[in-house]
Amino acid sequence: MKCPYCGAADSKVVNSRSSDDGGAIRRRRECLSCARRFTTYERAQLEPLMVVKRGGLRQAFNPDKLLRGLTLASEKRPIPPETLRAFAYGFEDEVGAPEIESGEIGKRAMNFLRPLDDVAYIRFASVYREFDSLERFIEEIRGLKDEA
Repeated sequence: MKCPYCGAADSKVVNSRSSDDGGAIRRRRECLSCARRFTTYERAQLEPLMVVKRGGLRQAFNPDKLLRGLTLASEKRPIPPETLRAFAYGFEDEVGAPEIESGEIGKRAMNFLRPLDDVAYIRFASVYREFDSLERFIEEIRGLKDEA
């Protein structure tokens, strides 16, 4: 396990315990190079959630990719990063199926952002729905106003 402070590859486990109702193991580690401590989480993953792309290509779900999109959409907005992280890293468990279409991930992300922040929702929607004109933005904003 690489040290997040100095990048050294050697560390020792100082403490280990169950976390997340037994779904993960929390390990407290100490870097052998710089002596700083850090925490890692280990989860058992039997089969990864597979994402079916528009062209039919299948690839393993990456929560970091989803988190990156949510973070970009909510930049400088009053949404706690922990909320975004919890959604992205809990997504795979929530799906409960062996595979999901990429479009469904986008829909679920928009449904997640919608009640949190209108601006973040519009930002995410503009990329997900591929807005190609100002009219598409205006149309989506009018839809938000009509719902409110």
